[in-house]
Amino acid sequence: MKKIAIGSDHAGFELKEKIVAHLKSQQYDIKDFGTNSPESCDYNDVAKTVAQQVANHTYDRGILICGTGIGMSIQANKIDGIRAALVHDMFTAKATRLHNDSNVLTMGGRILGEDLAKAITDTWLNTVFSNEARHLRRVKKIES
Repeated sequence: MKKIAIGSDHAGFELKEKIVAHLKSQQYDIKDFGTNSPESCDYNDVAKTVAQQVANHTYDRGILICGTGIGMSIQANKIDGIRAALVHDMFTAKATRLHNDSNVLTMGGRILGEDLAKAITDTWLNTVFSNEARHLRRVKKIES
């Protein structure tokens, strides 16, 4: 079973709560790193915490949600070992796992509806990295 670290800022709080409930209903091991209310907070702090948990292999994958997903993605990608992908549709959810072995999913709570966000999350979590030589080579280049 995959261990998932999840977090949001105030703009992603509502969607994060729905994704947490959705994943718990599927028996995922979830750790919610906040925020715990719709009160204004800095996305940076949550993104760093979740990304560090994934980078140090305490959690297998991370999910971050802010208003657009952009800030979370930028901040998470500053952590060594993180390949955070901002996703808005099913195609890119699958592609980023198949081709980039992304380990953090970022989404926009002001961009996506609940059903699409759940479908994106499921696709992303259930897609395995292709491990094809060309993709493996490219992922290694990201890491260097």
